[in-house]
Amino acid sequence: MAFVVSDSCIKCKLTDCVEVCPVDCFYEGPNMLVIDPDECIDCALCEPECPIEAIYSEDELPEDQTEFIELNARLSQEWPNITEQKLPMEGHEEWQEVKGKLKYLEI
Repeated sequence: MAFVVSDSCIKCKLTDCVEVCPVDCFYEGPNMLVIDPDECIDCALCEPECPIEAIYSEDELPEDQTEFIELNARLSQEWPNITEQKLPMEGHEEWQEVKGKLKYLEI
């Protein structure tokens, strides 16, 4: 069972989670991160590090976020690996509480 980055990450892309990942399974897109489910070892270190609670265990993912299981799997094969923390996206504070951000996902 892998962890999944959800809708909340879109337009925020906070990278606190990247620093603690022992297997470097995060991948960076233009405005969010994803986790490669084949590389994730289910260690759960990333989940508490996310300041906006955008990371869930696959079996605890909210029902309205299930499409992110497939998105994380697919996009982790397309986007570059990220292994070090970076500054968050400009304006991320405005987006942290916004729900339903899938329409803003940049691929």
